Amino acid sequence: MGHTYVVAEEDVEGRRREGDTALEKPTLGAHTGSQLLEQRVIRYAPGRSLPRGEPGRDELLYVVSGAGTLELDGEPFELEAGSGAYVRAAEAYVVENPGPDDLIVVSVMVPVDESYRPPREVVVRFADRPELRADAKRTFRYLVNQDAGCADATQFVGLVEPCRAPDHSHSYDEVGYIVAGEGFAHIGGESMPLRPGSCFHLPPEQVHCIENSGPGVMRILGVFHPSGDPASRAYEDDPQLLPAS
Repeated sequence: MGHTYVVAEEDVEGRRREGDTALEKPTLGAHTGSQLLEQRVIRYAPGRSLPRGEPGRDELLYVVSGAGTLELDGEPFELEAGSGAYVRAAEAYVVENPGPDDLIVVSVMVPVDESYRPPREVVVRFADRPELRADAKRTFRYLVNQDAGCADATQFVGLVEPCRAPDHSHSYDEVGYIVAGEGFAHIGGESMPLRPGSCFHLPPEQVHCIENSGPGVMRILGVFHPSGDPASRAYEDDPQLLPAS
């Protein structure tokens, strides 16, 4: 099967276990050519979900919209839009959604490479993280990363003003989700439209650029492995920002 770089969440069929509030959409994974990272969009209806968890992989969660409670091994943690959550391998959790709206979460499963497991933050709020600048048109904030006790992967939110960045690549493997804004993913000679709910995979060393065609700011959730700096480049063409087309 060929590699699929961009998937629209709305085009993916959801699945729900009997008695569960969670409608799960497998957006990126081995079936799309992403062998290392697996991304799912989960829509929690009002109520209490069935327990979930992964025995061999960590799970990084991001709340797109809604609010509720993540109960991890019996301890409650409040969830709000824009927050990230860090669940470690073999931990069980449930999600309580008071309603009336769905609680929409982007889940990314990541490999566990480090044997040492330092203390961690379970939930990280976007508002509590400092804004860092990648270039004149892009800023980002770390959510779950080594500062939160996650040594293997990095979860961040990028804010991109209208522009087209130069073509570049990264040494890490990355999956992303468009939270807000519209534009294009230029990958492998193709230009694929992006809008809220678009999911994308950027393999290591894959030359690409994400364009925000405006008029507003594009908000991107990214998760990559191994951990590092989302502003780093393995390759960059001409380091000048181009006007959005």
